[in-house]
Amino acid sequence: MRTLITLIRENRNFRLLWFGQIVSQLGDWFNVVALYALLFELTGSATAVAGMMVMQLLPVAIVGPISGVIVDRFDRRRIMIAADIVRGAAVLGLILVRSADTVWLAYVVTGVMVACSGFFEPARSATVPSIVPREQLVAANAISTGTWSAMLAIGASLGGGVTVLLGRDAAFVINALSFFISAVFLWRMRVPARAATERAALGLQGVLDGLSYMRRHGDVARIALIKGGWAIVGGALLLLTVFGDRIFRIGDSSDAGIGILFAARGIGAFAGSLIISLIAARQGNLIRLIAPAYFVAGACYAALAIVPTIWFAAAVVIAAHVFGSMLWVASNVLLQMRVPDEFRGRVFSAELIVMALVQSAVAYSTAVALEMWHVDPRVLAALVGLGLWVPAAIWAIPRRKHTS
Repeated sequence: MRTLITLIRENRNFRLLWFGQIVSQLGDWFNVVALYALLFELTGSATAVAGMMVMQLLPVAIVGPISGVIVDRFDRRRIMIAADIVRGAAVLGLILVRSADTVWLAYVVTGVMVACSGFFEPARSATVPSIVPREQLVAANAISTGTWSAMLAIGASLGGGVTVLLGRDAAFVINALSFFISAVFLWRMRVPARAATERAALGLQGVLDGLSYMRRHGDVARIALIKGGWAIVGGALLLLTVFGDRIFRIGDSSDAGIGILFAARGIGAFAGSLIISLIAARQGNLIRLIAPAYFVAGACYAALAIVPTIWFAAAVVIAAHVFGSMLWVASNVLLQMRVPDEFRGRVFSAELIVMALVQSAVAYSTAVALEMWHVDPRVLAALVGLGLWVPAAIWAIPRRKHTS
């Protein structure tokens, strides 16, 4: 814990990046709870929510090939500022979604915001090693993941309350303001000049250069797939909304039940980020965590099939995301340690593309199973959880090769 506090106190650039993350992600989770509940209210369809989950992922895959090249070629701080400003303006469009006939606008607005995130996130991940010493990368990523988790827990909890007390428009306005405040923090950063290396070629050649790098470095490509394996849980994230609305509904509104389960997700991920910062200072330790983290997280999500109350459901979600958080931090740190600066943007973009495609496919397939085949949500939770055992087996069997 002392290492985390020291990093925040002594590293001004990281502290500003972190402050921006706090406000923007708090606003994000206000927005998510309000948006999912709004879609359920206007459409009554899990498919509509799954479609929104796909829209919150797929644009990343669409812009990913070019965003990685741009992040490696241009000023990453300015890319993040521009992305925040556009996202802040776009989210205000959700205020216009008033009926089933205007639901399409929610998908358009979300698509614009997520496309901007496809530039912001690789730029952010690629910037961290430029402002944080190598020996503090685990701490930096633990702080970032822990902050995401804490903002999820706080934002999901408060977001449900805000939408009930003040209405959903208030949540959307808060999210817009959070992006603008984040841009101000980023503007105050002073990122060191990048080393003079060959600039990434624009267009197809830049994409091909990135793919060639990953093909030559199989260990990097394998690590870049860790989040793609964890993205199998995308089906379970849809199920959290369904469980909160249909199985463990609290009162007349779905907002409270959904908020509790999403808050549990955040609490678990926050705890996981603290734990990994204590036990995994070396690359070898990080790699050895991957297989068991997949296994335990999968078992916890499968347990949703048998829990009797929302509080037991929240407990297993917390446990699952303790280990999911470890996977996330391990992936970030290992890539930041191994990938040279001139390729970081493209590698992190490739990682996001795989994650977005897997999570979109699983979430939509889960929705089809719910709506068209009428599969019990508890059965689907078990299947999604057991699905995480596939990457667990892949990482466990060739253990010697991965840790060498």
